[in-house]
Amino acid sequence: MSIEEVYQTLAAHYGDLRWWPAETAYEVIVGAVLTQNTAWHNVEKAIANFGGGDLLSPQFVRDVDPIRLAAIIHPAGFYNQKTLYLKAVTEWFEQYSYDVDVVREQPLDSLRRELLAVKGIGQETADSILLYAFGFATFVVDAYTTRLCARYGIDAGKKYDAVKAYFEANLPRCADVYNNYHAYIVMLGKDFCRKTRPLCDTCPLTEMCVKSV
Repeated sequence: MSIEEVYQTLAAHYGDLRWWPAETAYEVIVGAVLTQNTAWHNVEKAIANFGGGDLLSPQFVRDVDPIRLAAIIHPAGFYNQKTLYLKAVTEWFEQYSYDVDVVREQPLDSLRRELLAVKGIGQETADSILLYAFGFATFVVDAYTTRLCARYGIDAGKKYDAVKAYFEANLPRCADVYNNYHAYIVMLGKDFCRKTRPLCDTCPLTEMCVKSV
């Protein structure tokens, strides 16, 4: 079974899911940081606390007192750490004048290195920001991805870099494809291929599954 076959099967089941649910690129950046080690519904509560408008902006996050920012993002958990992370990634964005088009003019590899040097930004968060906020073709790997590989006999390796490289080598180099594929994997993991008590009988990939769970 190829990952292209998986993609086509999930595309037929889910349709076009292209993520991220956000109004601006900066909201994606904020969400990518806040979703670390928490459920998405907690991120939504934290985002709502900004109240929209000028508060959910890099200028506000840059200038706001850390104690107030921590109170705003409290629902997302680890709020003291994430306050530092948001301040740091906002400082990174500031060097590009908070201009999405200016960021998009930069080489992907150098942007990724820059983001990985920012406090609190790991590989999954960096790739999420680059793909969803700025539209770069960089594949996002998460726990759902490694579960998919293990259960469907996809020999992509164990480490983040290896899995990322495998998917990128076996798919078209296209941000829309990477966007949808990651969305499909997450939805599959939540709807059917759960960590415990998976719903194999109704899963769209049931005939492809090679691992008894």
